[in-house]
Amino acid sequence: MNARKIIHVDCDCFYAAIEMRDDPSLASKPLAVGGAADRRGVIATCNYEARAYGVRSAMASGHALKLCPDLLIVKPRMDAYKAVSREIQAIFRDYTELIEPLSLDEAYLDVSDSPHFAGSATRIAQDIRRRVSQELHITVSAGVAPNKFLAKIASDWKKPNGLFVITPDQVAEFVAALPVAKLHGVGKVTADKLGRLGIRSCADLREWNKLALVREFGSFGERLWGLARGIDERPVQVDSRRQTVSVETTYDQDLPDLAACLAQLPPLLDELARRMARLDASYRPDKPFVKIKFHDFSQTTLEQAGARRDLDSYQLLLSAAFARGNKPVRLLGVGVRLHDLRGRHEQLELFAP
Repeated sequence: MNARKIIHVDCDCFYAAIEMRDDPSLASKPLAVGGAADRRGVIATCNYEARAYGVRSAMASGHALKLCPDLLIVKPRMDAYKAVSREIQAIFRDYTELIEPLSLDEAYLDVSDSPHFAGSATRIAQDIRRRVSQELHITVSAGVAPNKFLAKIASDWKKPNGLFVITPDQVAEFVAALPVAKLHGVGKVTADKLGRLGIRSCADLREWNKLALVREFGSFGERLWGLARGIDERPVQVDSRRQTVSVETTYDQDLPDLAACLAQLPPLLDELARRMARLDASYRPDKPFVKIKFHDFSQTTLEQAGARRDLDSYQLLLSAAFARGNKPVRLLGVGVRLHDLRGRHEQLELFAP
């Protein structure tokens, strides 16, 4: 079986890049897109000048300004970002229909069977980067590799405005030197556990057999065994179906106690109902859930199978979730897990006589 040819394309500081493109006076200044510091805002993204000061996405705007007092924070213009994203997607479709968007600013492309440039994934990636730069006046970084896991790592290798290629015969050597923290699905907790076991690189991980890893990490141990050898069989998913509907709000002032949180539930549920009404009939609502982010940025999510989706049920969920922290709250969210009935229908058709 021939190896896949996967490209991962990732825009460089996407929101900030569009702001600098549309207002050249912002270029070369520390710039972030996000909420105002006096309204408990959070940084969505920032340019590389701001990153040099330690500013990062998901950081509180107030903290970002302490790190970089000259930081300019502009409000997001989501309509503008979505419009540019659609233009980028249109460029992708000139090379392949196998596109898996991960967000407005990044996507996987499977160009294994693309006729362009004699099937060269590297030349396709170069041409995509050239066209985005010339037509849209922003830059993208790209990674080319035999699978999604490596393509995503490669796109970050020469950021910003870079291209990095991992050919099939380079996979074994490249992966051996990778820190385990770079592996898909390895978060801080797993990375810390691997470190305690003396596993810091994929070369270290290869010293463990599959059974030993499964004993230590459950089913994820088998995944670790494969990733350490550069194996990732996940296909590019063209039709990404949503799994939840939710709504959340960050409050200007902390909600001091449970009673204050419960008082915010009705408007949240009203908005959730409006979003649910826009779903088509191929989805069925399932488990309700609530999300709480406390004043210290710790957070928790709680859901319950079989629970109803009425005010009383969400009040019970919220009360139980609040008890996990029992401290002032900066953000509340409510939502519903979804069942994809279309997938179920297609399975039934497949086995129908």
